[in-house]
Amino acid sequence: MGLPALEFSDCCLDSPQFRDTLKSHEAELDKTNKFIKELIKDGKTLISALKNLSSAKRKFADSLNEFKFQCIGDAETDDEMCIARSLQEFATVLRNLEDERIRMIENASEVLITPLEKFRKEQIGAAKDAKKKYDKETEKYCGVLEKHLNLSSKKKEAHLHEADSQVDLVRQHFYEVSLEYVFKVQEVQERKMFEFVEPLLAFLQGLFTFYHHGYELAKDFSDFKTELTISIQNTRNRFEGTRSEVESLMKKMKENPYEHKTISPYTMEGYLYVQEKRHFGTSWVKHYCTYQRESKRITMVPFDQKSGGKGGEDESVILKSCTRRKTDSIEKRFCFDVEAIDKPGIITMQALSEEDRRLWMEAMDGQEPVYNSNKDIQSEGTAQLDTIGFSIIRKCIHAVETRGINEQGLYRIVGVNSRVQKLLSVLMDPKTASETEVDICAEWEIKTITSALKTYLRMLPGPLMMYQFQRSFIKAAKLENQESRVSEIHALVHRLPEKNRQMLQLLMNHLANVANNHKQNLMTVANLGVVFGPTLLRPQEETVAAIMDIKFQNIVIEILIENHEKIFNTVPDALLTNTQQGSSWKKSNDSKPPSCSERPLTLFHTVQATEKQEQRNSLINSSLESVVSSNANSILNSNSPLQPSVNSSDPELEVMKPTRPSSLSSISGAWLVRGNSEWEDRINPRELRGVSLTSDTREVLLNVTWYP
Repeated sequence: MGLPALEFSDCCLDSPQFRDTLKSHEAELDKTNKFIKELIKDGKTLISALKNLSSAKRKFADSLNEFKFQCIGDAETDDEMCIARSLQEFATVLRNLEDERIRMIENASEVLITPLEKFRKEQIGAAKDAKKKYDKETEKYCGVLEKHLNLSSKKKEAHLHEADSQVDLVRQHFYEVSLEYVFKVQEVQERKMFEFVEPLLAFLQGLFTFYHHGYELAKDFSDFKTELTISIQNTRNRFEGTRSEVESLMKKMKENPYEHKTISPYTMEGYLYVQEKRHFGTSWVKHYCTYQRESKRITMVPFDQKSGGKGGEDESVILKSCTRRKTDSIEKRFCFDVEAIDKPGIITMQALSEEDRRLWMEAMDGQEPVYNSNKDIQSEGTAQLDTIGFSIIRKCIHAVETRGINEQGLYRIVGVNSRVQKLLSVLMDPKTASETEVDICAEWEIKTITSALKTYLRMLPGPLMMYQFQRSFIKAAKLENQESRVSEIHALVHRLPEKNRQMLQLLMNHLANVANNHKQNLMTVANLGVVFGPTLLRPQEETVAAIMDIKFQNIVIEILIENHEKIFNTVPDALLTNTQQGSSWKKSNDSKPPSCSERPLTLFHTVQATEKQEQRNSLINSSLESVVSSNANSILNSNSPLQPSVNSSDPELEVMKPTRPSSLSSISGAWLVRGNSEWEDRINPRELRGVSLTSDTREVLLNVTWYP
């Protein structure tokens, strides 16, 4: 569904798939351009020919009804669906107006024709100019590259170095032009969602003012108009955030393209020239080649970038060996020989440069030195979800709610970076952080405090809602039914670690309070989603496709704010179902002792205690509280290494059994089982008599089972 995202990293590879994706975007732009031309023509006919008004309006309405928007990505937001549906809604209104024989339209040229013409000439026209430049640079680059690769290796070294420098310069220019063209194409695709629809909305609004019966139609249209206006504004806001992110990524790619390579299923891929023997001699045919180290499979696709088409059938072989070709053994440069298991003879290939050959040789385990292209390990932030972290967030929230809850543009207006960093250094100072009762003094501006709060959340080693759940939250936001979205996000929130969930609850309660004052601070739930979506749900890999999902990140935050009481204060249905199943299992086994097959696998199982009840209760409390720590591994490692049990019949049940710790020597019948990402503790209820359990302990005692 929709158009696939154009990744900047693909500009360097310039693969056939990238070219096909680029063609689909160009076809969509051509279709949009033709449609706008037709729409403008129809509008002028509507203005100039009152006697043909009825037929012109019907044609105009039919054109609107037939056009369908194509968005980038695999799903649409509610706002985008509303905008996409708007053309059909407009068509319905126009048909109703035609029945009333409307005779006059004023200011139609200003509100409809001019903006559409401007969009077509300035945006789509600019994209066409960029395409011409891109095609010209493609042809120039391929021509220079072929000429360069045909240079004899017997040329003088100075001449060869000069030729290499010239090719590098042309390649870099082609790469920059490619990046700019991809950026422009995607910008126009996104921009049309609001710049195209807004003139139509203004045109319809103008019509309503000139006709008596239009007043009644306007009342019927009012609800959808409000929804559409909000959707356009939300889409525009998301576009501004998305565009800046994409532009930033493009600049990073220009500076260092190898730092942002797309994760590929292939060990190596790119263009190679393959030597083919013909009746009249040998020829070098350009192929797009891929190689997988695990299967040792090389796939070669004959493809010419200039013609944009394949030059023959794909060929696939299994690698046996790869050997660098000596310079004096062949006139071509950058060559290496490949021997295949399933094809006789030697396949001679020519890389695009010495560096390219080295990478191919490394991927195929050839003779070239091992090249380590791993990124430097990035240092993690100093922010943590510890006592200091919670203290900082609470202080910022308290300052905002007591001093600046009604400030316009709250959280959207950014503070001065130097002031923000200074405030964070003060708040993160252990001496200052320990003073929990001390508020942030009034010398700090509210925008500085809100920026400090957002910056601290970004400084965490990972996003608050965690990388591992990022795709699950996005998938939940893409569900069609609003109730299903809330239910799925509700369940996902309760799978977060306890500290993450507590911090998220603290933040969502605060943002709900901010949204309740939106009439004063102008920060609606949608605006807060735009601000906090990329902060709380940032993706692990920075790509164009991930940036396009920002709009769904925003929707997740909107759902959390609007449903914060239900999500954080109630147990998800899935957990309740698991608890009920556990209870029914207990009842069915009350009448008889469990067999060996029915008895749960044990983590801690100790002998009967002979000490006093008070000592037993104390030990149970201390042991249970240690077991329910947020990081079970850190607890168990102090005693003995855990060994996973292989006797469990449930594939989702992870059971670990260490040696018996001495600290639990007085507990009888205690089992700790990990199932469905939750820790359950099963213990003899007779051992719990008179024991005061903490709230954390009660949360994990989901099912208490008695054994005689």
